[in-house]
Amino acid sequence: MIDAHPYLVGLIGTGVLPSLTPPMHMAEARALGLTYVYRPLDLTASGIDPDRIGEVLAWAERLGYDAVNVTHPCKQSVLPHLDRIDPVAAALGAVNTVLFTPSGRVGYNTDTTGFAAAFAEGLPDAETRHVVQLGAGGAGSAVADALLRLGTGRLSIVDLDPTRAAALADDLRTRHPLAVVDTASPADLGAALVDADGLVHCTPVGMAEHPGLPLDAALLRPELWVADIVYRPLDTELLVTARERGCRTLSGGRMAVHQAVDAFALITGTRPDPARMTAHFLDLVAADTPVDPALAR
Repeated sequence: MIDAHPYLVGLIGTGVLPSLTPPMHMAEARALGLTYVYRPLDLTASGIDPDRIGEVLAWAERLGYDAVNVTHPCKQSVLPHLDRIDPVAAALGAVNTVLFTPSGRVGYNTDTTGFAAAFAEGLPDAETRHVVQLGAGGAGSAVADALLRLGTGRLSIVDLDPTRAAALADDLRTRHPLAVVDTASPADLGAALVDADGLVHCTPVGMAEHPGLPLDAALLRPELWVADIVYRPLDTELLVTARERGCRTLSGGRMAVHQAVDAFALITGTRPDPARMTAHFLDLVAADTPVDPALAR
C-alpha cells in the first residue's frame, strides 16, 4: 500500500552531515510503517551562510518539506522567519523544530522538553534542591529552563563568559520568579558544589573533538548526581570519572533520544516508542564507537 502521506524532513545547521538524528527518525518511521525521508541540509557543505536561514526555510517550504529541525548556529536567527512560535520556545528565544503548516511556519523547542523527559526517566528520584550548571549557551538555556520547570529550587550557572551567565540568570529569574537563580565564576565552582545535589554539564568539553574534563575531578563526590548533554561519545570523561567516584550519572544520549521523540511526534502527529528509538540510537552509536549498552545510569 502506498503511504497516503510520505514525509520529507530536513536538518538545517553547520556540520550536520554526521548527525544521528536523521537515521534515528527514519528507523522509527519504518517501524511505524510510515514513509519518511530525513535529509541533513548542511550549510557548511553547501557553502551557504547561516545568515541566509530565511532563504533556506523558504526553499524547503517551496520544495515540499513537511518540517525541518534547526540546530547550531540558527536556533535564534530562525525566529524572525516564523509565523507562530510555541510559548515554551518563545520564552527560551530558541527554536529547533519548524513545521510547515497551511497556516504558516510554526516553531517549537524540543531540546528543553527532551532534557526534561530524559531527566525524569534517567534520574527519576534525584534531589533538585540545588543544581549547578556548567554552560550558559543555547543548549544551556534549554536545559536550565527544563531544570526549573522540574522544580529545581536553586540553580547556579557557571560559564567562562560572566556576561552570558548573568544574562541567562536574569532571563530565568523573570520567567521563574519562585526559583533562586545565581551565577558563579569557574574559580568559585568548588564553593558552588559544596552543598549542591547535582551537576549538569552543557559545554562542548568532552566531545570527540574537545576531549577532557570540564572541572577538577576532586570536586566530584558520591552524593552528587552528574548529567552531561554531550552524547558523542556517550561515556564522556566526565561521566566515567563521576561513576568511578560513586556518582549517579545521566548521559546526553537520553536527551538526544527524547528531543527526537518530541520532534517526531510534532511532525507526524504519531507518538513514537521512546524505548525503540533508544534502541535505534544505541545501534547507530555502536556503529561508530563501542559504548556501554546501558545508555546511562
